Parts: sequence; structure tokens; C-alpha cells
Amino acid sequence: MNAILFYTFASIAVISALMVITRRNPLMSALMLVSCFLATAIIFALLDATFLAVLQILIYAGAIMVLFIFVIMLVHTDNKFLKIRTITFSKTLGTMAVIYMVIVLCIAVWVPPFVKAPDSGISFTATQSIGRSLVTTYAIPFELLSVLLLVAIIGAILLSKKEV
Repeated sequence: MNAILFYTFASIAVISALMVITRRNPLMSALMLVSCFLATAIIFALLDATFLAVLQILIYAGAIMVLFIFVIMLVHTDNKFLKIRTITFSKTLGTMAVIYMVIVLCIAVWVPPFVKAPDSGISFTATQSIGRSLVTTYAIPFELLSVLLLVAIIGAILLSKKEV
């Protein structure tokens, strides 16, 4: 039953991710991204990573998507400004690269060249160990991410400011 739920939500995540890049309306793309984030959170919950599932919902499906929708509403592109889709060399090259990556990933999944991962224990799922690693091992990337979010907030404020 757990495998059926996993594959169901994995397929929902993949389909909604594909719909993110194929929708013409940016608001619909953002809503499809929310469904992809929620399906990913459910996959985390099915894998007994409840802390990651809650973070996925709070940070990505909540805060980040509010920022995305704010920017979409701020830019306010009308349908008349959206370009007609045409097939170009770069799109063809990108499609071929995606097909190549799918083939490589399928081969990597069916014939794994790596060793088996260690069994997960309490240290892998405990919130305390994740917090400890954030402030010790990953302190510099964590602080760089906070600076990046600060720059994004300042950029959003400057974009919304109207010239007088």
C-alpha cells in the first residue's frame, strides 16, 4: 500500500512539474508548482521524514509561493503581451537534452553503480540532529541563504516601488 501511494504521489509531482513549464498563464504555473510541492511533502511523509514534509509545506508551498504569486501579480502580464510559441533550435536542443537525461536516469536507477545506503536510525529523522547540523556543519551555507533571501526581499521592494 505504501508503494502504491509513493508512486501515485510521485507521478502527481512529475505531472504537475511538467505542467509548470507548459502552461502559458504564469498564475496557473504557480498553482501547479504548489501541487508539485504538496506531492513532494506527502512523499517525504511517506518516507517517515515528517520534519522535512512540514518544512516543505511551510517554506516552499507557503512562503516561497506567496513571493512568486506576489511577483506575478506585480508584473501583471496581460495575455496580449504573451508571445506565440514557436519551435526554435534552442527548444529542440533542450528537448533532446531532457530526453538524454531521462535515459541516463533510467539507466542509473536500473543498474545502480553505488553501494547500499546505511540503515536510517533515530539520528536521521530527529529534528535535533538536523538543527545541530544546520548550526555546525552547514552554518555558512545557511547564512548565505539568509543573505540571499534578504536580497530577494529588497529586490521585490524596489520592483514594487513606483517612480514619481
